[in-house]
Amino acid sequence: MTRIAIIGAGFGGLAAAIELKRAGFDDLVIFERGEDVGGVWRENTYPGAACDIPSPYYSFSYAPNPGWSRRFAPQPDILGYLRHLTTAYDIGRHIRFGAAVASADFDRATGTWTIATSNGDTVEVDILIPAVGQLSRPALPDIEGRDSFAGPAFHSARWDHSVDLRGKRVAVIGTGASAIQLVPQIQPHVSRLTVFQRSAPYLLPRLDTRFSRLRRGLFAKVPLTQTAERGAWFALTEGLTVAILYARPLKRVVEAVSRWHMTRQLRDTDLGERLSPDYPFGCKRVLFSNDYLPAVAAPNVDLVTIGIEAITPTGVRTADGAEHQVDVIVYGTGFTATDFLAPITVHGADGRDLRAQWREGARAYLGVSVPHFPNLFLMYGPNTNLGSGSIVFMLECQARYIAQAVRMSAGRPLAVRPEVEQEYDDELQGRLRDGVWSKCSNWYRVASGRVVNNWPGTVSEYRRRTRHFRRDEYEPVG
Repeated sequence: MTRIAIIGAGFGGLAAAIELKRAGFDDLVIFERGEDVGGVWRENTYPGAACDIPSPYYSFSYAPNPGWSRRFAPQPDILGYLRHLTTAYDIGRHIRFGAAVASADFDRATGTWTIATSNGDTVEVDILIPAVGQLSRPALPDIEGRDSFAGPAFHSARWDHSVDLRGKRVAVIGTGASAIQLVPQIQPHVSRLTVFQRSAPYLLPRLDTRFSRLRRGLFAKVPLTQTAERGAWFALTEGLTVAILYARPLKRVVEAVSRWHMTRQLRDTDLGERLSPDYPFGCKRVLFSNDYLPAVAAPNVDLVTIGIEAITPTGVRTADGAEHQVDVIVYGTGFTATDFLAPITVHGADGRDLRAQWREGARAYLGVSVPHFPNLFLMYGPNTNLGSGSIVFMLECQARYIAQAVRMSAGRPLAVRPEVEQEYDDELQGRLRDGVWSKCSNWYRVASGRVVNNWPGTVSEYRRRTRHFRRDEYEPVG
């Protein structure tokens, strides 16, 4: 019987487990460092946390959820969906909660992986599937004096619900996807909100709506209606991807819509210039919001675009010497997205260190397989993030590919051939090198400029390329 270990019980880990069980593999162990399933949807509980892809598309095609409360589902809905999947597919009995993986080592002689957890347990398996995600480790900025602040300070992904923000002076550092959602939620309740912006995001209208009881009943009784909505959003996001990556005329149209939307919301303010992006459309993630700009324009909000020099015991000092006194600091500064699999130590065939192999930036064939690391298959690996579209569907494609790989590797470890991975990487980086994500500073690139996070194509292309596992692209090891 094939023994399989999955690291992580978020969307990726559950996708892999479900697909493997559907394929007849039941000897699974899932290591989860937390005390519940959900991954980022367990961790991110900040006010306003929600998906930015419509929920009928932000779900598995084989497990539609007619009970979504809104088109853009809030965090509790998504966490509830993942808990439901865990029960419905009998995944819970495979999970070891509170078990953070410290290391994984491949033994060529036995053809197995030995996994060690932080609490001292070890497990030997045939297949290793890391599903730790790209957005699981919060990044705190390297600012002088950051630890000197006397008041509460926390990252948006580690929201401190014991801190009452009502009537407080609050600083939000960063204007990415999380800040866009939380700022409108806290702005009406604080006495003063200071938003520190390094670069302004492009915003598009958020076509959100509450799903009425009638709508949810229709989804449940006539599933084709939800399938149709899923298909519509699939087509729309594929079109946005084409606009960002390939079709300049279409890109100009979408950018014009974004600038119209933003200008319309800022018409009666003097913030237009400071909230206008100064980089190519699509270079950073395009965000969807109807309430962020009105919140920033509110009388009790200050937008600061001067760089931060230091954190002081009483607030934030900017490069012009101004001291912005605050009671609470919220860091909306993203994640260590390019540091794949950290802090886990992984050694493949002949003791090869994965971190050393990735010293110029993480890379993997189809974002799944790494040369010299047999029977190691990644979920949400390098170059599988999206500028537009549902990462859940990408995970579904990867899980199906991995299930085929596990079936093919039964009895002998397989690793992708180095020349296959090299040819793939050359093609991928050739498409990325002169692409939109190389035109500005963003979280998709490492210091060398190599784009390691994003997929340079449509979801349809990725689905086609992962549809069949090709045995001739792999070689036996051991």
